Amino acid sequence: MTKAKALRGLMLTMGYACVAIGLFHVLAGNAAIPGESSADATVDSLGRFFGAIFAGYGVAWLRAARQSPIRTTAVRGLAGIFFLGALGRLLSLAVHGWPHWFQIVLGAVELALPPLFLWLADTGPEPHRPAESTT
Repeated sequence: MTKAKALRGLMLTMGYACVAIGLFHVLAGNAAIPGESSADATVDSLGRFFGAIFAGYGVAWLRAARQSPIRTTAVRGLAGIFFLGALGRLLSLAVHGWPHWFQIVLGAVELALPPLFLWLADTGPEPHRPAESTT
């Protein structure tokens, strides 16, 4: 399997997973957050909102995966956003301590996947695309 095929497959998997997880949070609210099913309406509202945003993030992965060739800048940007989420988890760990074990697993995935995406996307320079005419 080539790096390009592996990249596309991982991007599609990431996109579908993010859409599914995001929609699950929109529909289930607090019940989607391990250990937080009894949180108040404010946390429920926030979780459902961020679920929708996460689903949209998944759509961005799916769109990027369907481009031919895959644009390295899109992969870098999307992987960078994912890595920023991992840094947020580390900040939370430093401020509030250890979360539910499942959040630790998610944090490990969020730290591991961005370098993999960057390695797979490192297939050479971006293809030159002629500027569109404005006339």
